[in-house]
Order: sequence, then C-alpha cells, then structure tokens
Amino acid sequence: MRKCDRCGTPTHTMTMSYFNTQMICTSCDTKERKHPQFERAQKIELQQCLAGNLNFEGVGLPEDLK
Repeated sequence: MRKCDRCGTPTHTMTMSYFNTQMICTSCDTKERKHPQFERAQKIELQQCLAGNLNFEGVGLPEDLK
C-alpha cells in the first residue's frame, strides 16, 4: 500500500495528477477534477503528449489544492 503524495492517505488506488507529477488518491483526484483550472491543465497535458513530450511535469499545482 502506498500513500497519496498530496494528502498522505494510505491507498491501493492512485492516479497521476494533471497539475504536476504527484501520484494521488481517488479523493484528491475528485477534488482536482472539480477545480476551475482542471480543463486547462488536461488540455495542455494532451497537447504535450501529442507533441511527443511524455515527461511533461504539468502546469503547476494551484495553491488551493495543496
């Protein structure tokens, strides 16, 4: 079992943040997806991947998600 990089909660299920390279739990993922900047971060991530940048570090985590 790992801990969420953002909130520290032990979890078996994780995903990578669209804002940065943190591995986050489903609770943090839900909060992230509701954030007003989420669609922008998701769009930029897709553009970077399509351009061949598979190591994109994200647009940066907004202060209110820290």
